[in-house]
Amino acid sequence: MNTGQLAALIAAGFWAVLVCAAVYVLIRLARLISAATAMVTAYRADSQALLERAQATLDRTSEQLARTDAITTSMDQVTANMADLSGHVSDLAGLAGGISAAFGTPLLKLSATAFGIRRAVAIRRSAPVPAVPVAPAVPAGVRGALPGREARSRTGQRDGYRGGQRAGSPGGQQAGSPGGQREGASR
Repeated sequence: MNTGQLAALIAAGFWAVLVCAAVYVLIRLARLISAATAMVTAYRADSQALLERAQATLDRTSEQLARTDAITTSMDQVTANMADLSGHVSDLAGLAGGISAAFGTPLLKLSATAFGIRRAVAIRRSAPVPAVPVAPAVPAGVRGALPGREARSRTGQRDGYRGGQRAGSPGGQQAGSPGGQREGASR
């Protein structure tokens, strides 16, 4: 073997190694491409399912918005009807006030007269007349007294006595002073 043949043999060996390396790289590249294809297919399927769910959500949202729009329209109609009704009620309130003013005072006078006549007739006949219940007056500042005890005002005075003046005495007379004049008061 001469040097030319030896060089051709070395070149053929390197060429075989280079072809084997290229085949190995091509096989790996084919696997990578098939894995990428599978991944893209899976991604496409997942994205399709995601898009379908998003579309379903948008459809439900659209339906809810349509319902909300219908409710809003209905509420606008209710508001308009309530405003109209309020106007009618205001008109009727004025009418009721007029009727009350026209008939209320004469009926009140008539019932008071009937009560007075009935009471006078009952007193003349000496029959017991049912008394009209009257709430007792509560002096200002008294918060409420227990039965059987005198109430005290905020100043600490008893309920029936106020500054030299007896409650219920006519004209604010001084207790014990003659002629209804206060002591030291000039005419």
